[in-house]
Amino acid sequence: MKTLLYIGNKLVNKGFTASSIDVLGPLLEAEGHKMYYASSKSNKILRFLDMFMAVLKYRNQIDYVLIDVYSTMNFLYAFGVSQLCRFLKLKYIPILHGGNLPNRLDQNPKMSQCVFAHAHNNVAPSRYIQFEFNKRGFSNVFCIPNAIQINQYPYQTKVFDSINLLWVRSFSKIYNPLLAIKILKVFKDQSVRASLCMVGPDKDGSLETTKQEAKALGFDVIFTGQLSKAEWTNLAVNYNIFINTTNFDNMPVSVIEAMALGLPVISTNVGGMPFLIAHETDGILVAPNSENEFVKAIKQLIDHPNFANELAINARKKVEQYDWDVVKHKWSTLLQ
Repeated sequence: MKTLLYIGNKLVNKGFTASSIDVLGPLLEAEGHKMYYASSKSNKILRFLDMFMAVLKYRNQIDYVLIDVYSTMNFLYAFGVSQLCRFLKLKYIPILHGGNLPNRLDQNPKMSQCVFAHAHNNVAPSRYIQFEFNKRGFSNVFCIPNAIQINQYPYQTKVFDSINLLWVRSFSKIYNPLLAIKILKVFKDQSVRASLCMVGPDKDGSLETTKQEAKALGFDVIFTGQLSKAEWTNLAVNYNIFINTTNFDNMPVSVIEAMALGLPVISTNVGGMPFLIAHETDGILVAPNSENEFVKAIKQLIDHPNFANELAINARKKVEQYDWDVVKHKWSTLLQ
């Protein structure tokens, strides 16, 4: 077994959604690996410094440094930590989360080369990111999907006698939460009864914007704020369709979880989503930012419940491949 330092935003106790470091870290620990983590500091500058100090502190004890990599400002800490690892001759493994990472590769080719070309290996949670990195000349990319523990997600056959929509994500402009309100508006304008529940914490002020839009339109949308995994999966019993409205995506765990629970998924066809969902086989893909396409797909499920349940059954079978008992063997191979 190995000794690992995991670098990422370990902020679940600060009101943020659990990220890979909060999920994958404990799973690796349970397999017998010794884990160190950085960082849980709320302030970005202090968090960045804490990450650097952790690398220096544990440099003589660790076999690998795992680094969560995103396409936004958090890319900068991944760059800094990776270059420190290179200087100290430590093996580091970037884990490629950001759905917009291909644009980062194009916009910052020199920085990207410094981070990814010198990595021991890069881990792509989706074939989409692996493909995009390979296309740009990075061959050292190993595909390991985001893992779930499938026994924590009881499958429920849904009834489609009404429209009960569930949306689960951090409230951020890139995930386009306002589109969910626009979808609801189309149904209301058509005098079709529909309900909407939106689960997740605020990230950039989008939660309040979405609340205000729903209020202005007189919609009784349920906003739960952040929920634990157990809380939102229990809540899912009351809903029959999962909508993913994002403009950028990679391999979202919330969508995988919805597929495991028996919720037919309608998602925008952006980023890694076509690599996760086979259109009209285990979900439905629609154009981004189009409430009318979402409404058409929702009506298709309501009007054809057997088709909806067939999608859900196929989706469950697919995501059983992402169970930790399957995925852990890929990590074992990588960390040998």
